[in-house]
Amino acid sequence: MTHVFHRHLRRTPPRAVSANGVYIEDADGRRYLDASGGAAVSSLGHGHPDVLAAMQAQMGQLAYAHTSFFTTDVAERLADELIRTAPQGMSHAYLVSGGSEAIEAALKMARQYFVELGQPERTHFIARRQSYHGNTLGALAVGGNAWRREPFAPLLMPATHVAPCYPYREQRPDESPEQYGQRLASELEAAIVAQGPGRVIAFIAETVGGATAGVLTPVPGYFKAVRSVCDRHGVLLILDEVMCGMGRTGSLYACEQEGISPDLVTVAKGLGGGYQPVGAVLAGKHIVEAMSRGSGFFQHGHTYLGHPVACAAALAVQRVIHRDGLLGKVRDDGHRFGEWLREALGEHPHVGDIRGRGFFWGIELVADRASKRPFDPALAVNARLKGDAMQRGLLCYPFGGTVDGLHGDHVLLAPPFVATQDELREAVRLLAASVDAVTRAAAR
Repeated sequence: MTHVFHRHLRRTPPRAVSANGVYIEDADGRRYLDASGGAAVSSLGHGHPDVLAAMQAQMGQLAYAHTSFFTTDVAERLADELIRTAPQGMSHAYLVSGGSEAIEAALKMARQYFVELGQPERTHFIARRQSYHGNTLGALAVGGNAWRREPFAPLLMPATHVAPCYPYREQRPDESPEQYGQRLASELEAAIVAQGPGRVIAFIAETVGGATAGVLTPVPGYFKAVRSVCDRHGVLLILDEVMCGMGRTGSLYACEQEGISPDLVTVAKGLGGGYQPVGAVLAGKHIVEAMSRGSGFFQHGHTYLGHPVACAAALAVQRVIHRDGLLGKVRDDGHRFGEWLREALGEHPHVGDIRGRGFFWGIELVADRASKRPFDPALAVNARLKGDAMQRGLLCYPFGGTVDGLHGDHVLLAPPFVATQDELREAVRLLAASVDAVTRAAAR
């Protein structure tokens, strides 16, 4: 009997009792290799002594102070660190408690920016299909996850959704990756024009697509073309790096690899590595200056903004990443990880695509490799894969609706940055066995 309102009300998940490094142990003594970092959260794994010490020291000094009364040294230091390493043009960090909260704050910042500039007619957001930006109502409205949106659709504000950057399925045989990216940017521009002059607030996109479509990496030049389109029409660019940021793809911000800077960027998950709920919106100098010259405040807030213990955890995580050279490790070992995945699954009859960067990889599963036909959703391949992998002692992140919100299955891998090469190889071995068993059974 449980009084916890679990995600699935007809079954209770195993009870986690301890964790260390890349492993979690349940109440029955079973150990699981956490190859997805939960939901791409655990960048330093579990029980890192430096993070625990920083949290304990902060709790002994000051556990909580409301931001309507005070700032704190640790919040100031975290913001300094985030801006020091931020994409060009960022000047301030707004510290929140998670990814959905960061997206909500970014949407409001973008809207208030134009209100401060005397452009209240800008009321519309454009995002991408097969995207995910969070589970609060504003985040769901701009997100393109059809399954999550459907029950709450009547409550959501209108938003326009354009095509994702999904070359495996949507790049034409007669176009290069660069031409494909330019076609997508042209679609975005047409959507902006269709709304009418001066109506669009922002285009929001995950720099590297996350859980909904399974790690969609942008083609070369795509985001530079998007940045140009936004600039031509005075539209803000919001990049959602809640899942792909903070080192996950081998650079602290995924947009570094695209050669662009956004107007607003959101981070969470890997920011605090799971040690405390924490997220942030990094705002461009022009955003902050518009509010400073105008009303002088941001009309938004939550109880746990800039929580001192969360800030201490996040600051410690970021310092360890830099001190221990983990970005270089993610790049180097991430390249090997991708090679091992391709060696194990690249020729599998039910693996359609293997894509990713750093310690962020997606594997798309198909019923037929030649036609790219997905499995029947009724087979629940993604759910069966999750269960089979857990039985083998592996935690991965499968999801369904990869192609259009209903059809398609994929599995996402996002191991902790501290995972050894042996642990990465073991994750590949266990995943390959699970993919083979589940897909072959589903194909019968």
